[in-house]
Amino acid sequence: RGTQAVCIPEIHLHTTAATMQVSQKDFEKAQEQLKLLKNDPGNETKLKLYALFKQATEGPCNAPKPGMLDFVKKAKWDAWNSLGNLSQDNARQKYAELVSSLVSAESASQKKDASPEEGRHEGYETLIVTTKNNITKIMFNRPDRKNAINQQMYREIIKALEEAGKNDSTIAVITGNGDYYSSGNDLNNFANIQPGEMEKMAKDGAVLLKEFVGHFIDFPKPLIAVVNGPAIGICVTVLGLCDVVYASDRATFHSPFSQLGQSPEGCSSYLFPKIMGLAKASEMLLFNRKLTAAEACAQGLVTEVFPDNSFQKEVWARLEAYASLPKNSLAVSKQLLRNLEKEKLHAVNSKECEVLTERWLSDECINAIVSFFQKKSKL
Repeated sequence: RGTQAVCIPEIHLHTTAATMQVSQKDFEKAQEQLKLLKNDPGNETKLKLYALFKQATEGPCNAPKPGMLDFVKKAKWDAWNSLGNLSQDNARQKYAELVSSLVSAESASQKKDASPEEGRHEGYETLIVTTKNNITKIMFNRPDRKNAINQQMYREIIKALEEAGKNDSTIAVITGNGDYYSSGNDLNNFANIQPGEMEKMAKDGAVLLKEFVGHFIDFPKPLIAVVNGPAIGICVTVLGLCDVVYASDRATFHSPFSQLGQSPEGCSSYLFPKIMGLAKASEMLLFNRKLTAAEACAQGLVTEVFPDNSFQKEVWARLEAYASLPKNSLAVSKQLLRNLEKEKLHAVNSKECEVLTERWLSDECINAIVSFFQKKSKL
């Protein structure tokens, strides 16, 4: 679990030909605009910017290919090399167009944020947290990254669950902003990690994951997942710790642990066999089977599925009715349903994190993640 993987270089240019001068001014303006962006555009976009900048200023890739384990340099080299013989003029043009689109998107977002949502909680960058009509809504808010969960988002979800557990709301709801519920762990958490730092990364990651899952286990009020789109990895496994799961019919549920050389988490190794039976759980957790919303509902992971065009309206009408029920009665009843399992769930969480620490340090896992980045860079 690393820090941001790619840095955009300082830019120094020299006009070398009259034919370059037409787009050179726009190119330089785009560089200045990029420095003024407040939001991180994400590593995928930064790789495109890096590659276009190198192509515009140096031409086709001429650097030696980095080693396989140098994830960052390898990703940057692949991005530049993928541009082939794209001309420097065209690269400058594409660079300027990409920066312009980022500026426009950020400007639109800032206008939207100028009128804060009623009951919005302050202090969150990767979430939108609101309390209204006795409901605390925790919304994943990295739509440009398919709501992938980075380290900051893990910590903010922990904070949001702590606040929701203590405030006056009757129920808490988790959902996603945009087309995805969440694409799970941001695998850029693993980028930019040097070989000597792997052990610390694995141990720190396990501590954070254990605390994260522990907050779902201990959450004192009814916790409802509103799955608005595809769900992958950790955001699927903790659904077993939610009290109700509503899904759009366009949602899918995928936990590709073995594909990435990893192992189950979120207490899914214990809860999924209880919920859906050992054979179905094994197909999902061992062999990366992706479930449709209808399949997940039939197997007990999802409570009910709604047509996507009426999903939000139907679900939120129901949630508002739930939130009007006596708060203390709901909390006490949840404890009766959950308390007998808590000790077991915490033990399972500890064991899963222990096994994951070993997995993250294995050659098998490292090779699987390298392969993932290689395939991604070719897209």
